[in-house]
Amino acid sequence: MPHRPHDRPAPEHRDPSQLLGVPEAILDSLYLESSAEQWGLALAQFAAALERSLRKRFADVSPARDHLVEYLQTLYLQDLALAAACLEGSESAWEYFVREYRSPLRAAAGAITKGSRAGANAQELADSLFAELFGLVDGKRGERSLFRYFHRRSSLKTWLRAILAQRHVDCLRESRRWESFDQGDGEEPKPLPECHVAPPSLDPHRERYLQRFVAALQLSLASLDRSDRQRLELYYARQKTLAEIGRQIGEHESSVSRNLDRIRHELRARIEEHLHGEPALSEAEIALCFQYAAEDAPIDFRNLFPEKQPGKPGLGRKESS
Repeated sequence: MPHRPHDRPAPEHRDPSQLLGVPEAILDSLYLESSAEQWGLALAQFAAALERSLRKRFADVSPARDHLVEYLQTLYLQDLALAAACLEGSESAWEYFVREYRSPLRAAAGAITKGSRAGANAQELADSLFAELFGLVDGKRGERSLFRYFHRRSSLKTWLRAILAQRHVDCLRESRRWESFDQGDGEEPKPLPECHVAPPSLDPHRERYLQRFVAALQLSLASLDRSDRQRLELYYARQKTLAEIGRQIGEHESSVSRNLDRIRHELRARIEEHLHGEPALSEAEIALCFQYAAEDAPIDFRNLFPEKQPGKPGLGRKESS
């Protein structure tokens, strides 16, 4: 069992494993895998971060314990622990984050702005995000750090790239609004508005991006072969475990996992291809499409794979004429 530094009671003075509804051994295993101890993050604090993720993912349902455990095991646990430690004010976590993430963020900003990572626009875009992550307000640290929004299934780097993409897209939209005003002769040019990072969920264009993503997903799913569609249906729509899927389709559990990884990579490539089509989205907008689709599980796979009715053809079969 891992050491639990500076542990303190979880909210409501409940044991962390009871708070999550998972066995204590599972929680200890997740805590150990997350390497949270190196940041001085207590088990109760780590469990609180997991609970926020579970609340978002299963807001309207009461999943079985097996599904809770399986979901928790899909999280980027080390990233989640790092973000939680930064949110708690761990100096060592912050030093690591700045050292390891500043360069990748500048590179991502360069790609988003279609310039060099060393360019002024890219550096300004990337570096300005650190103050928002630190929660600075008027030069003083507050409790508005964007890290409080990171508790989902994307990696920390993917999530941060999506934040950068949203900032860039919002700035472009705001700039266009200002440019739409005609300037009279001799007038001083109006300054461009200052752009702030907003939580992803507050993007007013979020629904449009989700609709584009769902449309691209449906087209991409239709192009998969029957066996791959069946694996996705059983895992996402029917919420079967890897072992249950393996027994149903005659595959070892590890093979099911590998095949699902392969299908997800293929599906992502096909979705990106559709999103690049007319009307074409920019790389920044495509990044937002994927990020919003990953948040709060907004895609209802039960609608994408409806239950088969008696007398209706099965998955991948054609109706006879």
